[in-house]
Amino acid sequence: MAPYGIDNVTYGSPQTAYGYGPSTYAQPAYAQPTYAQPAYVQPTYPRQAYASPAYAQPAYATPQATSGYAQPASPKLYSYAGAATPAYGGYATTAQPSYQLDSGDRLRIVVFGQDGLTNSYAVDASGHIAMPLIGSVSARGLTTDQLAHSIADKLRDGYIREPHVAVEVEAYRPFFILGEVTQPGQYPYVANMTAETAVAIAGGFGPRASRQSVVLIRNFNGQQMRMAVPLSYPLRPGDTINVQERWF
Repeated sequence: MAPYGIDNVTYGSPQTAYGYGPSTYAQPAYAQPTYAQPAYVQPTYPRQAYASPAYAQPAYATPQATSGYAQPASPKLYSYAGAATPAYGGYATTAQPSYQLDSGDRLRIVVFGQDGLTNSYAVDASGHIAMPLIGSVSARGLTTDQLAHSIADKLRDGYIREPHVAVEVEAYRPFFILGEVTQPGQYPYVANMTAETAVAIAGGFGPRASRQSVVLIRNFNGQQMRMAVPLSYPLRPGDTINVQERWF
């Protein structure tokens, strides 16, 4: 017998006992709000035009000579281009013109295509050469190119229509050396000679010779020049060298 006069009562869940079952609650679906991410635009700032300043390199003036001393320019002893040559060490110097022919020179004259005219010719004491057909031709004071033109002009005058002439020096006239040398006299000229070379050819200085300079005698444009020159001075055919006696 059940307590309290209640028979056959099954105790279930409280919800069943009171006439209602478990409630089913549907979980409301919450839509996740979507937030549009604002587009972030990188602000653009106008670029400032910046010009790099130009720095002018200061010009440094080359300092001038001080203390009253000026650096001397290197002297030139001679020039074969006909330009004036400065004085050197107190010695008077002159321009070196193109080689001028004179008595004693032996020339090789070639007339192309004319074997009878091509030959060696000597400049005689009067300064002329003698060639077939045209006879005597003046050579004194002329260069080889000038003589070639002179011969061509004579050949063109009734002998050869278009002559082609070439002239070269086969043997130069000699030079002379006097004074305080071992063997003074006349010697054949050698290309690129200097006064010192001439003294060596003449056997060297004598015991009383002045060895600082020599006296050069040269014919220039029909006039004779006389000047003191150093031993390194270049010679030309026909020059005369006088080696002086020293004073002490």
